[in-house]
Amino acid sequence: MRRTLIASIILAISASPAAMAQDNVVSLRVDKLEKEMRAVQRKVFGATGATVEPEIGGSTSTTTGDAGTPISDLTARVDALERQLRTLTGQAEQDQNRLRKLEEAIKAQEARIKSLEGAGPPPAPIAAAPATTPVATVKPAAVTPTTPKPMATPAVVKRTIDPPKAEAASKAPAKVDPSRKGLVAKVEIPDTGDAAEDAYAYGYRLWDAKLYPEAQAKLKEFIAKHPKHRRVSWANNLLGRAYMDEGKPGLAANVFLDNYKSNPRGDRAPDSLAYLGQALFKLKSLDKACLVYEEFKDVYGTTASGSLKSMVEKGRTDAKCTA
Repeated sequence: MRRTLIASIILAISASPAAMAQDNVVSLRVDKLEKEMRAVQRKVFGATGATVEPEIGGSTSTTTGDAGTPISDLTARVDALERQLRTLTGQAEQDQNRLRKLEEAIKAQEARIKSLEGAGPPPAPIAAAPATTPVATVKPAAVTPTTPKPMATPAVVKRTIDPPKAEAASKAPAKVDPSRKGLVAKVEIPDTGDAAEDAYAYGYRLWDAKLYPEAQAKLKEFIAKHPKHRRVSWANNLLGRAYMDEGKPGLAANVFLDNYKSNPRGDRAPDSLAYLGQALFKLKSLDKACLVYEEFKDVYGTTASGSLKSMVEKGRTDAKCTA
Protein backbone atom coordinates (compact mmCIF):
# COMPACT_ATOMS: atom_id res chain seq x y z
CA MET A 1 0.00 0.00 0.00
CA ARG A 2 2.78 2.37 0.89
CA ARG A 3 4.58 1.59 -2.31
CA THR A 4 1.42 2.35 -4.36
CA LEU A 5 1.00 5.75 -2.65
CA ILE A 6 4.64 6.69 -3.29
CA ALA A 7 4.34 5.70 -6.94
CA SER A 8 1.23 7.87 -7.34
CA ILE A 9 2.98 10.89 -5.82
CA ILE A 10 6.00 10.42 -8.09
CA LEU A 11 3.74 10.13 -11.14
CA ALA A 12 1.83 13.32 -10.20
CA ILE A 13 5.07 15.24 -9.65
CA SER A 14 6.50 14.11 -12.99
CA ALA A 15 3.29 15.05 -14.86
CA SER A 16 2.92 18.54 -13.37
CA PRO A 17 5.70 20.26 -15.42
CA ALA A 18 4.19 19.00 -18.65
CA ALA A 19 0.73 20.25 -17.72
CA MET A 20 2.10 23.58 -16.62
CA ALA A 21 4.08 23.97 -19.84
CA GLN A 22 0.97 23.22 -21.90
CA ASP A 23 -1.01 25.69 -19.78
CA ASN A 24 1.57 28.42 -20.39
CA VAL A 25 1.57 27.87 -24.15
CA VAL A 26 -2.22 28.12 -24.32
CA SER A 27 -2.21 31.23 -22.12
CA LEU A 28 0.26 32.95 -24.44
CA ARG A 29 -1.89 31.97 -27.38
CA VAL A 30 -4.97 33.44 -25.71
CA ASP A 31 -3.18 36.70 -24.87
CA LYS A 32 -2.00 37.08 -28.46
CA LEU A 33 -5.46 36.44 -29.89
CA GLU A 34 -7.07 38.87 -27.46
CA LYS A 35 -4.62 41.62 -28.47
CA GLU A 36 -5.27 40.96 -32.15
CA MET A 37 -9.02 40.99 -31.62
CA ARG A 38 -8.84 44.35 -29.77
CA ALA A 39 -6.80 45.80 -32.63
CA VAL A 40 -9.36 44.60 -35.17
CA GLN A 41 -12.20 45.97 -33.02
CA ARG A 42 -10.55 49.40 -32.93
CA LYS A 43 -10.22 49.37 -36.73
CA VAL A 44 -13.79 48.20 -37.36
CA PHE A 45 -15.70 50.10 -34.66
CA GLY A 46 -13.39 53.02 -33.91
CA ALA A 47 -12.19 54.30 -30.59
CA THR A 48 -15.69 54.76 -29.14
CA GLY A 49 -17.67 52.19 -31.13
CA ALA A 50 -19.30 48.99 -29.92
CA THR A 51 -17.19 45.93 -29.38
CA VAL A 52 -17.75 42.23 -29.64
CA GLU A 53 -17.75 40.54 -26.24
CA PRO A 54 -16.01 37.15 -25.97
CA GLU A 55 -18.31 34.17 -26.20
CA ILE A 56 -16.47 32.43 -23.35
CA GLY A 57 -14.93 34.42 -20.53
CA GLY A 58 -12.15 33.43 -18.20
CA SER A 59 -13.05 31.11 -15.39
CA THR A 60 -13.33 32.83 -12.01
CA SER A 61 -13.58 29.66 -9.98
CA THR A 62 -10.67 27.62 -8.72
CA THR A 63 -10.54 24.14 -10.18
CA THR A 64 -9.96 21.52 -7.58
CA GLY A 65 -10.71 18.46 -9.60
CA ASP A 66 -9.13 17.11 -12.73
CA ALA A 67 -5.92 18.88 -13.84
CA GLY A 68 -7.18 18.95 -17.49
CA THR A 69 -10.12 21.28 -16.77
CA PRO A 70 -8.17 24.64 -16.91
CA ILE A 71 -6.60 23.56 -20.17
CA SER A 72 -10.03 22.72 -21.59
CA ASP A 73 -11.32 26.16 -20.57
CA LEU A 74 -8.39 27.93 -22.20
CA THR A 75 -8.80 25.89 -25.37
CA ALA A 76 -12.46 26.84 -25.51
CA ARG A 77 -11.53 30.51 -25.07
CA VAL A 78 -8.96 30.25 -27.85
CA ASP A 79 -11.54 28.72 -30.20
CA ALA A 80 -14.03 31.47 -29.33
CA LEU A 81 -11.45 34.20 -29.90
CA GLU A 82 -10.46 32.71 -33.25
CA ARG A 83 -14.10 32.68 -34.35
CA GLN A 84 -14.55 36.30 -33.27
CA LEU A 85 -11.35 37.32 -35.02
CA ARG A 86 -12.54 35.71 -38.25
CA THR A 87 -15.90 37.51 -37.92
CA LEU A 88 -14.29 40.89 -37.35
CA THR A 89 -11.82 40.38 -40.18
CA GLY A 90 -14.65 39.50 -42.56
CA GLN A 91 -16.64 42.54 -41.44
CA ALA A 92 -13.62 44.80 -42.00
CA GLU A 93 -13.19 43.44 -45.54
CA GLN A 94 -16.89 43.98 -46.30
CA ASP A 95 -16.71 47.57 -45.01
CA GLN A 96 -13.66 48.29 -47.14
CA ASN A 97 -15.39 46.84 -50.20
CA ARG A 98 -18.52 48.96 -49.60
CA LEU A 99 -16.37 52.05 -49.11
CA ARG A 100 -14.53 51.39 -52.38
CA LYS A 101 -17.81 51.00 -54.29
CA LEU A 102 -19.16 54.18 -52.72
CA GLU A 103 -16.05 56.13 -53.77
CA GLU A 104 -16.36 54.78 -57.33
CA ALA A 105 -20.03 55.81 -57.47
CA ILE A 106 -19.17 59.32 -56.23
CA LYS A 107 -16.42 59.69 -58.85
CA ALA A 108 -18.79 58.52 -61.60
CA GLN A 109 -21.43 61.03 -60.47
CA GLU A 110 -18.88 63.86 -60.38
CA ALA A 111 -17.72 62.98 -63.92
CA ARG A 112 -21.34 63.00 -65.14
CA ILE A 113 -22.00 66.40 -63.54
CA LYS A 114 -18.86 67.86 -65.15
CA SER A 115 -19.91 66.54 -68.56
CA LEU A 116 -23.30 68.25 -68.17
CA GLU A 117 -21.88 71.59 -67.02
CA GLY A 118 -21.85 74.19 -69.74
CA ALA A 119 -23.99 72.07 -72.08
CA GLY A 120 -26.31 74.29 -74.03
CA PRO A 121 -29.64 73.52 -75.69
CA PRO A 122 -29.36 70.39 -77.85
CA PRO A 123 -29.17 70.98 -81.62
CA ALA A 124 -32.16 69.89 -83.65
CA PRO A 125 -32.03 68.39 -87.14
CA ILE A 126 -32.60 70.82 -89.99
CA ALA A 127 -35.96 70.29 -91.60
CA ALA A 128 -36.04 69.88 -95.35
CA ALA A 129 -36.73 73.25 -96.93
CA PRO A 130 -38.26 73.86 -100.35
CA ALA A 131 -36.12 75.48 -103.01
CA THR A 132 -36.47 79.23 -102.87
CA THR A 133 -34.97 82.19 -104.60
CA PRO A 134 -31.97 83.23 -102.49
CA VAL A 135 -32.24 86.64 -100.96
CA ALA A 136 -28.50 87.10 -100.92
CA THR A 137 -25.59 85.54 -102.77
CA VAL A 138 -22.63 84.72 -100.57
CA LYS A 139 -19.34 84.78 -102.46
CA PRO A 140 -16.51 83.54 -100.27
CA ALA A 141 -13.05 84.14 -101.68
CA ALA A 142 -10.27 81.62 -101.59
CA VAL A 143 -9.53 80.30 -98.13
CA THR A 144 -6.11 81.09 -96.69
CA PRO A 145 -4.74 77.85 -95.15
CA THR A 146 -3.68 78.05 -91.53
CA THR A 147 -1.68 75.85 -89.24
CA PRO A 148 -4.23 73.72 -87.36
CA LYS A 149 -3.53 74.93 -83.82
CA PRO A 150 -6.56 74.92 -81.50
CA MET A 151 -5.91 78.38 -80.01
CA ALA A 152 -4.48 80.04 -83.11
CA THR A 153 -6.57 82.74 -84.77
CA PRO A 154 -8.20 80.86 -87.63
CA ALA A 155 -8.49 82.07 -91.18
CA VAL A 156 -11.89 83.42 -92.20
CA VAL A 157 -13.91 83.25 -95.37
CA LYS A 158 -13.97 86.64 -97.12
CA ARG A 159 -17.32 87.56 -98.56
CA THR A 160 -19.22 90.12 -100.62
CA ILE A 161 -22.97 90.35 -100.54
CA ASP A 162 -25.00 91.11 -103.61
CA PRO A 163 -27.49 92.76 -103.53
CA PRO A 164 -26.56 95.07 -100.58
CA LYS A 165 -30.15 95.09 -99.31
CA ALA A 166 -29.79 91.46 -98.27
CA GLU A 167 -27.77 92.28 -95.14
CA ALA A 168 -30.20 95.00 -94.06
CA ALA A 169 -33.08 92.59 -94.54
CA SER A 170 -31.36 90.00 -92.35
CA LYS A 171 -31.16 92.52 -89.49
CA ALA A 172 -34.69 93.86 -89.84
CA PRO A 173 -37.11 92.75 -87.11
CA ALA A 174 -39.25 89.82 -88.15
CA LYS A 175 -42.94 90.54 -88.50
CA VAL A 176 -45.11 88.49 -86.17
CA ASP A 177 -48.39 87.23 -87.57
CA PRO A 178 -51.21 88.19 -85.12
CA SER A 179 -52.92 84.87 -85.80
CA ARG A 180 -49.91 83.09 -84.24
CA LYS A 181 -50.22 84.84 -80.89
CA GLY A 182 -52.02 81.83 -79.45
CA LEU A 183 -49.15 79.55 -80.38
CA VAL A 184 -46.62 81.99 -78.96
CA ALA A 185 -48.59 82.26 -75.73
CA LYS A 186 -48.17 78.51 -75.19
CA VAL A 187 -44.39 78.86 -75.03
CA GLU A 188 -43.36 79.39 -71.43
CA ILE A 189 -41.23 82.45 -70.75
CA PRO A 190 -38.32 81.48 -68.45
CA ASP A 191 -37.83 83.49 -65.29
CA THR A 192 -34.66 82.49 -63.45
CA GLY A 193 -33.63 85.98 -62.36
CA ASP A 194 -30.95 86.23 -65.08
CA ALA A 195 -32.55 88.47 -67.71
CA ALA A 196 -29.92 87.80 -70.39
CA GLU A 197 -29.99 84.00 -70.01
CA ASP A 198 -33.79 84.07 -69.91
CA ALA A 199 -33.93 86.09 -73.14
CA TYR A 200 -31.73 83.62 -74.95
CA ALA A 201 -33.58 80.62 -73.52
CA TYR A 202 -36.93 82.11 -74.65
CA GLY A 203 -35.60 82.54 -78.18
CA TYR A 204 -34.47 78.93 -78.12
CA ARG A 205 -37.88 77.73 -76.91
CA LEU A 206 -39.62 79.61 -79.72
CA TRP A 207 -37.28 78.03 -82.24
CA ASP A 208 -37.81 74.60 -80.71
CA ALA A 209 -41.59 75.17 -81.06
CA LYS A 210 -40.97 75.88 -84.79
CA LEU A 211 -42.10 79.48 -84.38
CA TYR A 212 -39.22 80.69 -86.52
CA PRO A 213 -40.13 84.36 -87.17
CA GLU A 214 -40.83 84.90 -83.47
CA ALA A 215 -37.60 83.14 -82.53
CA GLN A 216 -35.66 85.33 -84.97
CA ALA A 217 -37.13 88.48 -83.42
CA LYS A 218 -36.24 87.44 -79.86
CA LEU A 219 -32.73 86.28 -80.80
CA LYS A 220 -32.00 89.57 -82.60
CA GLU A 221 -33.27 91.46 -79.58
CA PHE A 222 -30.98 89.44 -77.31
CA ILE A 223 -27.94 90.05 -79.56
CA ALA A 224 -28.63 93.80 -79.71
CA LYS A 225 -29.03 94.14 -75.93
CA HIS A 226 -26.20 91.83 -74.87
CA PRO A 227 -23.47 92.02 -77.54
CA LYS A 228 -20.74 90.88 -75.10
CA HIS A 229 -22.69 88.07 -73.44
CA ARG A 230 -21.24 84.57 -73.55
CA ARG A 231 -24.39 83.35 -75.33
CA VAL A 232 -23.98 85.70 -78.33
CA SER A 233 -22.17 83.02 -80.33
CA TRP A 234 -25.00 80.62 -79.50
CA ALA A 235 -27.70 83.17 -80.39
CA ASN A 236 -26.18 84.01 -83.78
CA ASN A 237 -25.83 80.35 -84.66
CA LEU A 238 -29.42 79.68 -83.59
CA LEU A 239 -30.60 82.68 -85.61
CA GLY A 240 -28.99 81.16 -88.70
CA ARG A 241 -30.66 77.84 -87.88
CA ALA A 242 -34.04 79.60 -87.66
CA TYR A 243 -33.54 81.06 -91.16
CA MET A 244 -32.48 77.67 -92.49
CA ASP A 245 -35.49 75.94 -90.98
CA GLU A 246 -37.77 78.62 -92.41
CA GLY A 247 -36.38 77.93 -95.87
CA LYS A 248 -34.15 80.99 -96.21
CA PRO A 249 -30.62 79.62 -96.81
CA GLY A 250 -29.38 82.94 -98.21
CA LEU A 251 -30.10 84.83 -94.99
CA ALA A 252 -28.86 81.87 -92.98
CA ALA A 253 -25.54 81.89 -94.87
CA ASN A 254 -25.03 85.58 -94.04
CA VAL A 255 -25.65 85.00 -90.33
CA PHE A 256 -23.45 81.90 -90.14
CA LEU A 257 -20.61 83.67 -91.93
CA ASP A 258 -20.89 86.73 -89.66
CA ASN A 259 -20.83 84.56 -86.53
CA TYR A 260 -17.73 82.68 -87.69
CA LYS A 261 -15.89 85.77 -88.91
CA SER A 262 -16.66 88.02 -85.93
CA ASN A 263 -15.83 85.46 -83.25
CA PRO A 264 -13.92 82.44 -84.62
CA ARG A 265 -13.22 81.27 -81.08
CA GLY A 266 -16.86 81.46 -80.01
CA ASP A 267 -18.60 78.41 -78.61
CA ARG A 268 -20.72 77.99 -81.75
CA ALA A 269 -18.24 79.21 -84.38
CA PRO A 270 -17.46 75.64 -85.54
CA ASP A 271 -21.21 74.93 -85.83
CA SER A 272 -21.77 78.09 -87.86
CA LEU A 273 -18.99 77.19 -90.28
CA ALA A 274 -20.39 73.69 -90.73
CA TYR A 275 -23.94 75.02 -91.27
CA LEU A 276 -22.57 77.65 -93.67
CA GLY A 277 -21.49 74.75 -95.88
CA GLN A 278 -25.02 73.34 -95.74
CA ALA A 279 -26.56 76.73 -96.59
CA LEU A 280 -24.25 77.09 -99.61
CA PHE A 281 -25.18 73.58 -100.70
CA LYS A 282 -28.88 74.55 -100.61
CA LEU A 283 -27.95 77.61 -102.68
CA LYS A 284 -26.32 75.16 -105.14
CA SER A 285 -22.91 76.81 -104.62
CA LEU A 286 -21.12 73.48 -104.40
CA ASP A 287 -17.60 74.80 -105.05
CA LYS A 288 -17.95 77.39 -102.28
CA ALA A 289 -19.43 74.79 -99.95
CA CYS A 290 -16.34 72.64 -100.53
CA LEU A 291 -14.09 75.61 -99.69
CA VAL A 292 -15.99 76.12 -96.45
CA TYR A 293 -15.69 72.44 -95.55
CA GLU A 294 -11.96 72.60 -96.24
CA GLU A 295 -11.76 75.66 -93.98
CA PHE A 296 -13.57 73.73 -91.25
CA LYS A 297 -11.09 70.86 -91.55
CA ASP A 298 -8.07 73.18 -91.32
CA VAL A 299 -9.34 75.24 -88.38
CA TYR A 300 -11.45 72.85 -86.30
CA GLY A 301 -10.43 69.43 -87.55
CA THR A 302 -8.71 68.51 -84.29
CA THR A 303 -11.06 70.23 -81.83
CA ALA A 304 -14.61 69.90 -83.19
CA SER A 305 -17.09 67.41 -81.79
CA GLY A 306 -17.65 64.06 -83.46
CA SER A 307 -21.18 65.00 -84.55
CA LEU A 308 -19.94 68.13 -86.36
CA LYS A 309 -17.16 66.18 -88.06
CA SER A 310 -19.70 63.61 -89.24
CA MET A 311 -21.98 66.38 -90.56
CA VAL A 312 -19.10 67.98 -92.47
CA GLU A 313 -18.02 64.66 -93.97
CA LYS A 314 -21.57 64.02 -95.15
CA GLY A 315 -21.69 67.55 -96.57
CA ARG A 316 -18.46 66.94 -98.48
CA THR A 317 -19.91 63.74 -99.90
CA ASP A 318 -23.17 65.44 -100.92
CA ALA A 319 -21.29 68.33 -102.54
CA LYS A 320 -18.92 65.86 -104.27
CA CYS A 321 -15.86 67.61 -102.87
CA THR A 322 -12.65 66.11 -104.24
CA ALA A 323 -10.01 67.69 -101.96
